[in-house]
Amino acid sequence: MIVAADFIRSIKARDSEFTTNQGDCPLIVQFAANDARILSDAARIVCPYANGIDINCGCPQRWALAEGYGACLINNPELVRDMVKQVRNQVENPRFSVSIKIRIHDDLTRTVDLCRKAEATGVSWITVHGRTVEERHQPVHYEAIKIIKQNMSIPVIANGDIRSLKEAENVWHITGTDGVMVARGLLANPAIFAGYEETPLKCIWDWVDIALELGTPYMCFHQHLMYMMEKITSRQEKRIFNALSSTSAVLDYLTDHYGIDWTS
Repeated sequence: MIVAADFIRSIKARDSEFTTNQGDCPLIVQFAANDARILSDAARIVCPYANGIDINCGCPQRWALAEGYGACLINNPELVRDMVKQVRNQVENPRFSVSIKIRIHDDLTRTVDLCRKAEATGVSWITVHGRTVEERHQPVHYEAIKIIKQNMSIPVIANGDIRSLKEAENVWHITGTDGVMVARGLLANPAIFAGYEETPLKCIWDWVDIALELGTPYMCFHQHLMYMMEKITSRQEKRIFNALSSTSAVLDYLTDHYGIDWTS
């Protein structure tokens, strides 16, 4: 989630938060925004390099809510409508997608109403995280996602607590949606859709190769490895690995502990 206001204001923010290449396709850029003009300006900047943008209307973090971003937007359908319209007016490419990711209301009729208004405005698809703003670790309301899907004609994507390929298939069947979105589960195991229960070493090797080839910033490179290795390292190993501060130290650690030779 990139804060649109920072993105259009600062070249440094753009360089640190948005990098891509021709092989990174299809690509959707997710923005946090509370102003239609600012969002459309951000969309114009990324449109030559991406296939669409997504408006985050689901983030429940306090800082986001305090700034008028994320999940508080589900209570402001008029602003969501204006942001979608403005992006549609500013981006000339008719194939450029504009989607939203939402949470649900306690009163599901409000969520259905929000989704219908978004559909009428020209949203390409809607991703639904099946929890309310207040809920964190409670069970996901997949039946609520199913009801929303039944009321829409545009694609609806189900999201929430999907950590394996089997769970992805189950959620897809339960909700009847057009697809599923995985967040934390995919960070922990980028090979999830290949059927792996935990990150295979081959996946770690691939990530290191990609990061070294493309010059991925260290913080991003290290952070993703921390996610990937969560299940395959002990608490003591995590403490050591998470404290590493350079690419060379990470490569030495992986070579020593997993016998991976990056020079070959």
